[in-house]
Amino acid sequence: MGKKLYKSHKKMICGVCAGIAEYFNIDPTIVRLITVILSLGGIGLGVVIYIIAAIIIPFPSIDE
Repeated sequence: MGKKLYKSHKKMICGVCAGIAEYFNIDPTIVRLITVILSLGGIGLGVVIYIIAAIIIPFPSIDE
């Protein structure tokens, strides 16, 4: 079975950035910085994307 995108329990707010970083095997700080840049430079685009992702992306189940 392939990789699945989940929120991380190593979270700062909702675990979205850390979950994306774990999925792509990169440093969570990079994903967080990209989110901040999109939020400040893209007329709040990063905030909207983050909220949507926080609603859609599930936490991993206990047995995974």
